[in-house]
Amino acid sequence: MVIRATTVKNRQRSIVGRIRARIEAAGERVWRATDFQCADRAWTAQAIAQSLSRLSRQGVVRRLGKGLYYRGRETAFGPSLPSPAMVQSLPIAGRKIFPSGHAAASVLGLTTQQPARPEIATTGGSLPRLIVGKHAIVRTRRPESWHSLDADDAAILEVLRQRGATSELSANETVRRLLSLFKKPGRFTRLCRVASSEPPRVRAMLGAIGQQLGRPPRDLSGLRRTLNALSTFDFGKLAALKHAAEWQARRGRSYASVSAS
Repeated sequence: MVIRATTVKNRQRSIVGRIRARIEAAGERVWRATDFQCADRAWTAQAIAQSLSRLSRQGVVRRLGKGLYYRGRETAFGPSLPSPAMVQSLPIAGRKIFPSGHAAASVLGLTTQQPARPEIATTGGSLPRLIVGKHAIVRTRRPESWHSLDADDAAILEVLRQRGATSELSANETVRRLLSLFKKPGRFTRLCRVASSEPPRVRAMLGAIGQQLGRPPRDLSGLRRTLNALSTFDFGKLAALKHAAEWQARRGRSYASVSAS
């Protein structure tokens, strides 16, 4: 019995040592317990969890939540937090995370500014502050349909929701940049699929973008049917779209229209 207990203890120490070596070699990053399940088929989920728990007590990693750990670094302001890029890649209890606000505009090349506070959108009702940081701006309850989108798709919807206000480019340049992003194969179709869960102004902007890109009428009719013919919408900078007025853009500040080329 003593020999068996010693063997179990030595095996656990071996697992801890190998997991620690892998974590330290990788530098700053977020780890999930499942990341280690393929390292050795002899490792049980319990053994991995116990090892990560021990490394957390030793200060090697920081526990963020169940099965979720962060290997940080020391900064002049104290221990680091996961970066927005790390956060956006985390599958947290079925909630997806996307850039929002100025972060979304930055991802799309519409601004060079980096927000002082991380700006994040999520399909969930909340996000663990241990992960995103206590100062992060979190916009919650984005539609479940966003689960089918990649980060750039969602960033485009964020920019449309905010009428292009987060772009530091002129109205014409903002429209030109967005039109170029919509030339990625399948993007317009993907965003049309989730358009029913978006505010009416976003559906109207998508329609104006599609028309300027030369999409056939059948691709636009679904968007048109969802709009109240008596409503008008504030397009902000997107009023520079060539067909904005045809898609019920509100009269107001005028912008010169931009060609799709």
